[in-house]
Amino acid sequence: MKPVVILGIFVADTAYRADRMPKMGETILGRTFVLGPGGKGSNQSVAAAMAQRGTGGRTHFITRLGRDDFAQIARSTWAAAGVQPEVTEDLDSYTGAAFIFLEEATGNNAIIVAPGAAGRVSVADVEAKRGLIEGAAVFVTQLEQPIPAARRGLEIARAAGVVTILNPAPAAPLDDPMLALCDFVTPNESEAEALTGLPVTSVSEAERAADALLAKGVGACVITLGGNGALYRDRSRSVHVPVISAGPVVETTGAGDAFNGGFAVALSEGRDVVDAVRFGCATAGISVTRPGTAPAMPDRAEIEALLARS
Repeated sequence: MKPVVILGIFVADTAYRADRMPKMGETILGRTFVLGPGGKGSNQSVAAAMAQRGTGGRTHFITRLGRDDFAQIARSTWAAAGVQPEVTEDLDSYTGAAFIFLEEATGNNAIIVAPGAAGRVSVADVEAKRGLIEGAAVFVTQLEQPIPAARRGLEIARAAGVVTILNPAPAAPLDDPMLALCDFVTPNESEAEALTGLPVTSVSEAERAADALLAKGVGACVITLGGNGALYRDRSRSVHVPVISAGPVVETTGAGDAFNGGFAVALSEGRDVVDAVRFGCATAGISVTRPGTAPAMPDRAEIEALLARS
């Protein structure tokens, strides 16, 4: 079984839960604080490895870390989930960190990321893992590390016939040649709007944004719609996959990462793409019922059980 290979960053999440965001110059009391693992690439790797548990599948994660206490959080997180790290240790920088504000009443979030060493992931780092990428079933990247590194990873994967997924988060301007390297792009509503200039507040608006992305050369779009599930659209079909609920929502942080990790695993196993979207939605549906990001990712048995009753 060929592996899932993910390029991205790890950051230590510092999550503060409060009734509201403080105004500039204001100090308020928070309700809770949690320190834990984060970074989109790392979260997606954990989600993928957990979704492969018991199947013999493998997930490799390409990144950079400093040599510090936060790096130890990364390594212990990956070991617990079964992620195989492909790490460049950067002694001239620090392991990244993220500030996460969580709104008590809704679980919605606002995030600031300081990627540190992972912000120095280079084209050379990606070239050093060329053989690993070329041997993958699926290659996944995002936009938290420098874009030239993401582009080179997509180029290597595309040339080798590997399925390519770009999760265009955080939103950033991308040229058409880079988008054309992507078999799948997986934006949420705001990221789809940033890429296309079109509002995405409904399924029909998501279809129009997906068409704009298809016109830019992407192979297919999966626009995640929060509580409204996800829209899959390519040049021959369009399918709205409703949300797959596993219970009350506790926290939405990491839901997109859960989706992308589950989606990548399902594709790597040869599932039909719409079934892969449902698998990703189930992965996300479980993750939002738990606090945290990587610690909220479900294992294979949980995902299969939810799909069986949905």
